[in-house]
Amino acid sequence: MRAIDVRHKGREKVICCWEVDGVLIDPGPGITEETLLGELGEGYEPRAILLTHIHFDHAGATGSLVRRWPQVPVYVHERGAPHMVDPAKLLASAGRLYGGDQGLLDLWGEFIPVPEENLRVLEGGETVEGFEVAYTPGHASHHVAYFQPDSGYAFVGDVGGARIPPHAFTVAPTPPPDIDVATWKESVAKIRAWSPQRVGMTHFGDAPADEQLEAVLEALDFQVSLPDDEAAFVAAMDARIREGCGEDAEAMIQATPLDQLHMGLARWRKKFG
Repeated sequence: MRAIDVRHKGREKVICCWEVDGVLIDPGPGITEETLLGELGEGYEPRAILLTHIHFDHAGATGSLVRRWPQVPVYVHERGAPHMVDPAKLLASAGRLYGGDQGLLDLWGEFIPVPEENLRVLEGGETVEGFEVAYTPGHASHHVAYFQPDSGYAFVGDVGGARIPPHAFTVAPTPPPDIDVATWKESVAKIRAWSPQRVGMTHFGDAPADEQLEAVLEALDFQVSLPDDEAAFVAAMDARIREGCGEDAEAMIQATPLDQLHMGLARWRKKFG
């Protein structure tokens, strides 16, 4: 088991791909594919790819990897699966967030469709490739988490928060469009019900499960308590991250862009009142 730092835009400790017993969990964006392949080594071929959700920083490289390994199955929640086959709507939505097609390409790289025959569609409650699956929305409506009983690890994507080792400081990633605070807290409870020893995050690495799951709930409550005004929100989060992450503050800000944290919560407030 290892957390492979794919060094997004050349920076360490922003995005990792988990390699666990021949399975890749969240392979990262297309722009970091060559880094991932270099770390995996010549001749490596996974037996499966497991996606916690389809956001570009987690799943963007999947189609390109399937093109390289045509037999590999890709596990993804049923709400995300259609967008892996035909990413047109996903690309259009993300393009508005990241400054159009070129901005999207510059930041994340190419997002290649995955053939439908490679997809293994999840609802939650399954056991696949030695991992138990739970449906864990709140960060994204198509988010799942995976638990490997043999190791005691739960792989939690973004619902477990972002944390840059060696710092314990945690941010709840709240980008648009699917943030639902109450549902997020229910999803954390589902993960706790597994009684994991540790959680594996995409941003970044692993942490003791009880400590991290409590930290993400505290972070979520803190971010909800901040002013609605974007400038005030961003200033408060910037100061808090720099205090909590020290020399790794820029890695955290790159993993959890501050304007997007605000945008997601603003959309949540408008939707849920």
